[in-house]
Amino acid sequence: MVHIRNIALPDFPLLLAPMEDVSDPPFRAVCKQGGADLMYTEFISSEGLIRAAAKSRQKLDVFDYERPIGIQLFGSDVETMGECARISTEAGPDLIDINYGCPVKQVACRGAGAALLRDIPKMVEMTAAVVKNTHLPVTVKTRLGWDDSTKNVEDVAERLQDIGIEALTVHGRTRVQMYKGEADWELIGRIKNNPRIKIPIFGNGDIDSPQKAVEYKNRYGVDGVMIGRAAIGYPWIFREVKHYAATGQLLPPPTVEERVQACRMHFEKSLEWKGPRAGIFEMRRHYAQYFRGLEGARQWRTRLVDSNDPAEIHAIMDEIIAAEPVLVG
Repeated sequence: MVHIRNIALPDFPLLLAPMEDVSDPPFRAVCKQGGADLMYTEFISSEGLIRAAAKSRQKLDVFDYERPIGIQLFGSDVETMGECARISTEAGPDLIDINYGCPVKQVACRGAGAALLRDIPKMVEMTAAVVKNTHLPVTVKTRLGWDDSTKNVEDVAERLQDIGIEALTVHGRTRVQMYKGEADWELIGRIKNNPRIKIPIFGNGDIDSPQKAVEYKNRYGVDGVMIGRAAIGYPWIFREVKHYAATGQLLPPPTVEERVQACRMHFEKSLEWKGPRAGIFEMRRHYAQYFRGLEGARQWRTRLVDSNDPAEIHAIMDEIIAAEPVLVG
């Protein structure tokens, strides 16, 4: 098994990536059912928590069926991050994660996320403040470096381990790359195989199939993989990876009924957590992914997106099952 202090995970754990405006409790519910072993909240602004902003506070919501679950924080001020670790601990997660990898301008250009890769002493100081202000395990998610000339993640891994983090996830791109090009897993593998590194190392980037997940596990020796975009509208990716790792065989794709059941569960959780208006509106971004590749998917998606009535949306989903559309791509 893989351990993050007292958190016991399977031999090859599959992590759900924290994705802004995606990894909310409704989405996490379907991914947990699909087989995710460890999940995280959307990243939460430390400044937002300190100001008690409603959106930031709502992101602290965690539920027992999600466990183990981590709250992910980002920020640019050391003292504020320490205080937010204390606040987040009171919300009852299983661990606290620090985001040192987000590349978007709104985050990095304010000195948070991947920006800390250009100031390793401050990253170390900030991480120490978080560790000091929680009794929970602290983990980190980061990137290879700021750009190709500053791929400093090997040094980062050692220094953060030395001050108390208990697992590290590395996305195999630099900040400058954003999400373009192929993820470089060679450097992730070097971190894992560094004899000084004793904590679990998880790899992230471009894991979009069971074959690739198992291949990268075997080739680079990582303790587990983190899956992000491939799980959007397709929570079955986790069970498919597990089955392939255990048997070497691919599972058949989910049936139409399974797709509808997952979408319906996601929809119901969205209504429950966000309320009818926001729940219906924010669910619209997911329909295309759940029914991607099915015959007539565009018309189903259009009708679902156009509806503001929960009963009608459920009825449309019933129609999709009854139509038995075939998978065409």
